[in-house]
Amino acid sequence: MASAFSAPAPAAAAAISTPFLPKPTGPHQVGTTSLHLTDTSRPDPWIPTAKTRELMISLWYPTAARDGQRAPYVTPKESALLLKGSGIKELENIPPDGLSRTRTNAFVDAEPAGRRHSLPLVVMSPGFTWPRSSLTGLGEDLASRGYVVASIDHTYENFATTFPDGRVTTCAACENVNADDFGQKVIRNRAVDISFVLDQLIGSHPKWKGASLINPARVAMAGQSIGGAAAPETMLKDSRVRAGINMDGSMFLPIPKSGLARPFMLMGAPAGDSTWKRDWEHLTGWKRWLVVKGAVHPSFTDYDMLLRQLGVDLGGDLKGTRSLDITRKFVRAFLDLHLRGRPQPVLDKPSPRYPEVQFCSPPAKSCQ
Repeated sequence: MASAFSAPAPAAAAAISTPFLPKPTGPHQVGTTSLHLTDTSRPDPWIPTAKTRELMISLWYPTAARDGQRAPYVTPKESALLLKGSGIKELENIPPDGLSRTRTNAFVDAEPAGRRHSLPLVVMSPGFTWPRSSLTGLGEDLASRGYVVASIDHTYENFATTFPDGRVTTCAACENVNADDFGQKVIRNRAVDISFVLDQLIGSHPKWKGASLINPARVAMAGQSIGGAAAPETMLKDSRVRAGINMDGSMFLPIPKSGLARPFMLMGAPAGDSTWKRDWEHLTGWKRWLVVKGAVHPSFTDYDMLLRQLGVDLGGDLKGTRSLDITRKFVRAFLDLHLRGRPQPVLDKPSPRYPEVQFCSPPAKSCQ
């Protein structure tokens, strides 16, 4: 539950002044916007004096726009709070605004493009202490392939969330990490957050101007770390979510013996997780367990790649943009298969193009 940055390797990579996200691989240009959503039906779980639950989300989506203002990755203050909050000494060598310099690919508030009810929706939940922007590289790529993607800041569960009025909330939940049921509380809270966001995007009174483009029958969830561990709980509580992906997240809340019958994919680093073995048999639908050799915990976000560009090696063996390339490829394949019905041979067996990706099927003791 700690910050989830891995310990850096002794040798630092060569730093660049302007980190970047690689260009999306799909045929569409990408637009992005942020929404401020308020759930008046419940108090905030971390600040009981807050009578409503406020969330910020980022949307990425296809657009016909060819140019425009590129979206900021994070604000300078968010960058400083994130780097300081990690507690890793080597990150002190990065300028406090280092992550805010990241070059993104999506155009701010560009007009959404697509036919009515034609675009699948993917909701994304980041790791504990990490902001919604940590999954930008994946979100942009999926949007370029014709998805609407909504990444959620779970307020008070990360180092910095900025609201439209200038307020910046920090990690109030971090004060509770030693509680016995903390991980379970986070997961249950995120499931409620995600269902609320779905209400705001595909409910009877959607809050986004492009909401009519979304196909409400084609919804999936992907998350990293505890955001991925929240996917089964979300699916069990909300039948609108047809498929789910857990990227390197411990299952603090076990899948019940009654099982989860909808498609699910586990994708993680070689270190492994005993909770995955425990819950594997309770995934009773289509399922895959992929292990990425050379990956570390942040490899399933932008951070392994971006921090390497900024001169800090987190200890993984995936050089350049390879960590994001692999994440994009396999997440997209899973979603194309289960939301669009398009066969994906890369999910059937090991691929020579992706030798880092091993297929595991417990109770086997090794990966294929």
